[in-house]
Amino acid sequence: MRYAKSNTARLLVLIASVSIVASACGDDGGGATDPSPDPGSGAGGLDGATITVGSKEFNEQLLLGQIAIQALEAAGAEVEDQTGLQGTENVRAALESGDIDLYWEYTGTGWTVHLGNEAGDAPGDTAELAAAVKEGDAENGVVWLDPAEANNAYAIAAASSTADELGVTTLSDYAELVNENPEDGSLCAAAEFLARDDGWVGVEETYGFDLPDANISEVELNIVYARLPEADPCAFGEVFATDGRIVGNDLVIIEDDQGVFVKYNIAMTVRQEAYDEYGEALEEVFNPITELLTNEKMIELNAQIDVDGEDPADVAAAFLEENGMAG
Repeated sequence: MRYAKSNTARLLVLIASVSIVASACGDDGGGATDPSPDPGSGAGGLDGATITVGSKEFNEQLLLGQIAIQALEAAGAEVEDQTGLQGTENVRAALESGDIDLYWEYTGTGWTVHLGNEAGDAPGDTAELAAAVKEGDAENGVVWLDPAEANNAYAIAAASSTADELGVTTLSDYAELVNENPEDGSLCAAAEFLARDDGWVGVEETYGFDLPDANISEVELNIVYARLPEADPCAFGEVFATDGRIVGNDLVIIEDDQGVFVKYNIAMTVRQEAYDEYGEALEEVFNPITELLTNEKMIELNAQIDVDGEDPADVAAAFLEENGMAG
């Protein structure tokens, strides 16, 4: 026992000496530094983290999912890929159950689908809508990061030549055209858009016109992009505002000058438990990316997939490398 006590005393002295030296080395006038940062404390905060990324199944979501995966890997995380889930409800359920930790969502979807609000009650301002969705969804254990400028909302488009010929740049112009000559205002759209209050129903009510059924062609959404360049069988059509086929088919968006369409700004959504652990680091990864996602940039990136046939993972890698975020 005497041997044990002697060694214990020496050990205590040694520990005290090391502590004094460490304290002195860590104080350069600005306070002590921690050589092992907290997992969620920012730079290097994702080293050793395992994060599961999800996405919906269409091309823009596959692209955004790959951007998230590669950005997280560049920040030191190990990433499980659960992108390409079928449908909004399924990917959201995966987030709430903990099967995935994060995915890119749209503020309009948050307002109407996840929070159950009426589309017509949505704030028209991007920041106000994002704040309302962030506050409302917190009760569901979902954290919304800052929204991007990119707004993948419903839109009405036409071939640039058609819009120029008819003198239509805004939906107010379009309403005048329909009221004067409905044949020139012919429309192609999918069944869902035609029936939705935040779709065609809202457009007619807000802008004060009633396009005859004879001038409306109900088609699959993918067909609209191919028909508009020839203005056959319709001069105007439903599109999503950041679809790459807009530029690929030389289409122009008709400005929603009275703001009938709910905004669908892209934003990262994070499971609360994951945010509690890695929130600051996740914001450091994704906020700079979000600032780059304008409508023009998303159309450009989507066109590389929708028109040029490139792989979403390759497009994501080039985008991140170009902006110094990977590679």
